[in-house]
Amino acid sequence: MRFLTLVAVLLFALFTSFAAAPAIPQLAQSDFAGWEFIATPATEISTVCAFTSDGIVRAAGKPTGYLATKDTFENYRLHAEWRWPEKPGNGGVLVHITSGPKDRAWPECFQIQTKHQSTGDLLPMAGATFVEPLTSAPGTSPQIRARLAADSEKPAGQWNTCDIVCRGDTIEVSINGVAQNKVTGTSSRRGKIGFQFEGATFELRNITIESIK
Repeated sequence: MRFLTLVAVLLFALFTSFAAAPAIPQLAQSDFAGWEFIATPATEISTVCAFTSDGIVRAAGKPTGYLATKDTFENYRLHAEWRWPEKPGNGGVLVHITSGPKDRAWPECFQIQTKHQSTGDLLPMAGATFVEPLTSAPGTSPQIRARLAADSEKPAGQWNTCDIVCRGDTIEVSINGVAQNKVTGTSSRRGKIGFQFEGATFELRNITIESIK
């Protein structure tokens, strides 16, 4: 009887651990299920993103808006790789998206810049806040906390890696293996994940979202 009870407990724990795990949107595996494109006017994701023959996501960068998961995530490690196939431009990774467009085209969230020559900067968007002081001048827009290390972005045409760890009220950012930013006391601890469109064509691959404690 004790053995059967133990087995039952273990099976219940195993089931609940799988049930609690977030659904991972498979953007990098030729499937846009679990993702949407947010813009005004409403725009179908298939008109702004396409898969190449080798499974890379090619994003038009236009119109202004953002690609976002439909599900929300908390306590996770996000890995993404991107490159500028043409002229490098402006863009970003959005984490803890907690509201739809709130400030012009942008939601309340935290943006990790992939903008050329500003990669690794971190921006509190549309009212989001964190404890660390901003490095941008008071009253200017956008508000910015600049990267902590020397520029680690690779030249146009080469793949960059972005690793973002969101745990509790802390966000840590590494670009191409270099620690570039860290903020604490974030005003939100969970939300959707997205990629910003700001005019320049870019490509994505190897996007993974790993749940952590």
